[in-house]
Amino acid sequence: MAQKRRRFKTLILAAGKGTRMGSELAKVLHQIHGRPLLDYVIDVAKAAGSEEIVVIVGHQGELVRKTFAGRDLIFVEQHEQLGTGHAVLQARNAFAGYDGDVLILCGDVPLLPLATIERLGDEHAASRAVVSVLTAEVENPKGYGRIVKDGAGTLKKIVEERDATDEERTIREINSGIYLAASSFLFAAVSRIANNNNQREYYLTDIIEMANRERLMVQACLAEDARSVMGINTPEELQQAAEYRAALEGRLD
Repeated sequence: MAQKRRRFKTLILAAGKGTRMGSELAKVLHQIHGRPLLDYVIDVAKAAGSEEIVVIVGHQGELVRKTFAGRDLIFVEQHEQLGTGHAVLQARNAFAGYDGDVLILCGDVPLLPLATIERLGDEHAASRAVVSVLTAEVENPKGYGRIVKDGAGTLKKIVEERDATDEERTIREINSGIYLAASSFLFAAVSRIANNNNQREYYLTDIIEMANRERLMVQACLAEDARSVMGINTPEELQQAAEYRAALEGRLD
C-alpha cells in the first residue's frame, strides 16, 4: 500500500525583479493569456490541497500584494535578494509551530501540472524523504543547477552551474527549483546555509547535501515534460510558455 501523503503548506518564491525581462514590472506579474504568472502557481497549489500559501515578495512587493489581495495568501517580505535559501528563511515565522511538509514553488513557473505535484507528494511520502526535489532532463542544461547522483542513482547534491566542475556540467538532469520538505528539517537547514560560493548567495540547493551529511533520506522526482517546469526569465521564454499553455488548453491564439 502506498504511503499516505502528509498534510502540506506552500511557500512560493516571488521576490525576483527579473532583470532579463527588460521591464521594471516584477517578473511574477508578467502575463500569459491575461493572467499574471503567479496566478497560475497559486491556482495549482490550491488545487493540490495546500492548507496555506505563503508568498515571498521583494521587488514591487506592494504591487504584488495589491494584485493578489483577497486570494487568502500570507505575504512575507525579502528585503535583500541574497538567494533562495535566504528567501525561505524569511518565512520561518510564518511556519512556526507547523510540523507538516512545505511545498516550495517558484512564482515564475506557470506551467506545472497538478499531476506532477501529486506524484512528487506520492514519491516523497513513499520514500519517507525529509526533502524531495523535482528535476527534469533537458537537451541543453546551460544555466541550470545540476542533479549529482552516485553510481547507484542516489541523489547526493545539487550544484549550481557557476560552481560545477567540467564533468558536472555535462549532466543533463537539472533542478527545477521545486521542492517538498519536512518543515522541521527545512527551516533548521536553511538557518545553517553558508554563502561560500561564486555568487556569494545562500543557495536553497545546499539542503540536499546537508541532509545527506546527516544521513537523512532525500529523493529526486523526474518531471515527465521538462517544459512544464520551465522558469520564465526572458520575453522569449514568456512567449514560449504562452504557446505551450495554449497548446495544452487547445486554444487558437
